[in-house]
Parts: sequence; C-alpha cells; structure tokens
Amino acid sequence: MKFASLVLCLFVTVTLIAQEHDHPVPEKLGTVSFPTSCSPAVQQKFERAVALLHSFAYSASEQAFRDVAAADPKCAMAHWGIAMTFYHQLWEPWVTQANLQQGAAELLRADQLGGKDREHEYIAALTAYYRDSDKVSPQVRAKAYEQAMAKLAADNPSDDEAQVFYALALVSTGSLTDKTHPNQKKAADILEPLYKKYPQHPGIAHYLIHSYDSTELASRGLNAAREYSKIAPSAPHALHMPSHIFTRLGLWDDSIASNLAARASAHQHGDIGEELHAMDYLTYAYLQRGRDADAARVVEDLRSQSNLGSGEFKIGYAATTMPARYALERHQWAEAAKIQPLPGAAPHVAAISHWARALGLARTGRIDEANTEVAALATCLEQAKTSTSPYWQTQVHVLNLEAQAWVAYAANKRDEATLLLRKAADEEDAVEKLPVTPGPIVPAREQLGEMLLAMSRPKDALPEFETALAGAPGRRGALHGALRASELIGETWKAQQFRAALK
Repeated sequence: MKFASLVLCLFVTVTLIAQEHDHPVPEKLGTVSFPTSCSPAVQQKFERAVALLHSFAYSASEQAFRDVAAADPKCAMAHWGIAMTFYHQLWEPWVTQANLQQGAAELLRADQLGGKDREHEYIAALTAYYRDSDKVSPQVRAKAYEQAMAKLAADNPSDDEAQVFYALALVSTGSLTDKTHPNQKKAADILEPLYKKYPQHPGIAHYLIHSYDSTELASRGLNAAREYSKIAPSAPHALHMPSHIFTRLGLWDDSIASNLAARASAHQHGDIGEELHAMDYLTYAYLQRGRDADAARVVEDLRSQSNLGSGEFKIGYAATTMPARYALERHQWAEAAKIQPLPGAAPHVAAISHWARALGLARTGRIDEANTEVAALATCLEQAKTSTSPYWQTQVHVLNLEAQAWVAYAANKRDEATLLLRKAADEEDAVEKLPVTPGPIVPAREQLGEMLLAMSRPKDALPEFETALAGAPGRRGALHGALRASELIGETWKAQQFRAALK
C-alpha cells in the first residue's frame, strides 16, 4: 500500500464547523491508499470517501462516493462504495429492504461499468451479500461476503485495503457464543502487522478495537484505543470508539473524556444516532464513577431531544437504556417503575422499558403490576422471534427471566427466584455483547449477588459479585455488593481491595 499517494489530513473546511468559526478547521480522517481505475482527478476524493467509510461515517461517506460518481461517471468503484455504506456490518439492524434494493442497484451499475480485475472482485464480493436478500438470511449472506473477501485478500496479497476489509468481515461474522474468539483473533493477526506499517490508517486502528472488544482480549486493544481518536478526530465515531476498550477495562475517566468529545462532534455534525450512542456510554461511565449528578444532566438532555421514537435502532436503543440505567444503577425503584416505552419501539427495545418497570414494581412490592410487565416482556419475546436476530432474542429472554426472578422474590418464593436469576446469568454470560451497548444495564450475575445478599447469604453472594467483576471490571454496583458481602463474612483483606477500587 503506497501511502505516499495520499495523506488524508487535508485542509478541507467542514461545512457545519465553518458556519460557526471565522477560520476553517482542517479535516483529519487518517491516511488511506486505494488505487482504482477511476480518473486521477477523483482519486483523492475516492480515498477520502473510503476513509469516512472506515470510521463508519456512513452518510458522509455515501455522499462522498456519490460526488465521485458524479465527477467520473465511468468510476465503477464509486458505486461499490455507495453500496458499502448501506452494509453496516457491526450495527443493528441489518440492512433495510430499501437499502438492500439501492445497494443491489449500485452494484449492478458498478458491474456494468467494468473496471480492472481486482475491482471486479470487490464488486462481486459485496454482491454476495446483496444477492437473494429476500430469500437468504442476513447471517448467511454476511458469511458469503466474508468468504468472498477471503478469496479477494488471498488473490491480492499486496492489496492492503483488501486485507483490512477482510478483517472487518471476519469480526462481523464472529460467533457471539464462542468465547475463544477465533474470528476476532484471526482479524487481529491480519491487522497488527499492518498497523505497524500504517499507523495513521483509520480502519486498521478501528477494526483492531472491534477485534479486541471482549473480556478476554480487551487489554490488547488499549494502544489502538488511545491512538484512533488522534488518527481521525474529524469522525465522531473515531472519538467514541476508544471507549469500547476503556469500558471493558473499567477505565471510566478515559471513557468519559472519549464520549464527551464524541458527543460534541456528533452534535456538530448533526448525527443524532452517534450523539445518543456517545451519551449512552457517557451515562454508563458517569454512573460507574459515582458521578450521578453528571449522569442526571445527560439524561435530562436526552429528554429535550425530539424524534426519539424513530425507526432507527441506534437512536431508540440509546434513548431507552439511558433512563433505565440512571434509575436502576441508583436503586431508585419507584423511578424505574415509571419508565415508559418509546412510541413505536421495536420489541427488543421496548422490552428494556418493560423490564425496568417490572424490576421497579417488584422491588416496591407491587407484584400484580409487575406481572403485567412480565406478560408484556413475553409478548416482546414472541415478536422478537420474527423481527430480529438470535442475539436480541436471547437478550429479551434474559430480561424476561430477570423480571420473573424479582417478582418471585417479592412473592417470597426465594428458591424459584434464585433459580431463575442464575439461569438468566448463565445465558447472559454465554453471549458476547454487541458494539451498540456498553454492556447489560445491570448484569444478571450482579443482580444474583444482590438477591443473595438481600437473603442474608453473603457467603454465596460474594463469588457471584467476583464473577460479575471479572466480566465487567470496575462496575460500581458489583464493587459495593462485594464490599458488603466480604465485610459480613469477615474477609477483611478483600473488603479493603473493594473499598480501594471504589475511590
């Protein structure tokens, strides 16, 4: 990859910023080299569009590729790029039917325009995802794309962009239930040598963070996390993305700084989805740091937003989780009982509100009302079975078990309650989280520790808190629970460690 061909630290005025400042702010998206058969006059514009794509700035990237296509009507790869912006490999939901049709049309146009042999492979690989979208599941089509990218990368070993896009495809098809993370490790093995060669490439740093976004691997991603925001600070997602690793490691102050910057940038760019995504992570980090008043201000800011009930999953999810986090992390049960689902929310999003209400009602002894929410959760689960991925079906099932457990606890059915909550914890622990969330609002394992502690069983509660902390280091609720349990059973040295971690 001849990176001398382009350094995308271009002094391009970002329109929204230029409107607010007397002096243009330079755009910095990182360094990308992607030779094509398109006109030399559009090459830099094409590589800028690819840089935006690597930072998941999908709308901006789509417009940039369209500008390339307008400037060079014979540029086949511009149409490949447009189709790539519709395929959000690591986000939910999968490509909408409208975008599937648009993407397929763009790829057909790309194929008609031709291009070099290598470019045909890129177009064919992406076509494998869009083909038969009305008949074949997204997971099967994503795997077909990954396999096609494997061939492209093998056929073109000197094409480093092919290696980078192949690594992303590996991460996107990695199993969420395989805790050995084979795909993620394979992707990292591809990316790490490239990162040493091209430390300013936005996609390499970005996808390394995603490769390492797990309890097992998070510590390996710290270097990429600290560098990515410097590589592409003009992309809001690049400012947020490091907090995935910071969250995994319990580095709350770093996560706060990352998401404050990401939120401000997303707001400036008018990207409400990315802004709310950063706000959700920010709320989570503030609560873990014990900065409840700061978390309250973020949640209050959320209430001033409009169109939160839109069909965009990223917006609906963040808008739903923030008030639930704020109430439940603080054990404000009456507050949780008042949470209402967003109008028109998808079933796996609405389930979060019903779950929060069920916990709030059960913890305040309002069993009949809590059972109404449990019934609503069961309805959400049935709807999710036909409307979303297996991952979210599992998450709704876990929420349902948790709600049932706390209702059973309120009804003094202690054995049933612990059995249900342990089942929920086992199911939750078996599945990795998706990038859209910093983690469960309150991990089931942590809830189990709380329940056992409330039953005056501190000796049984402590290992549950310790297991929860192994999976989510630095969680404030688990630390408080572990401190209390260790004090009650006389484990003084452990109590000292947990107390120190809370400072």
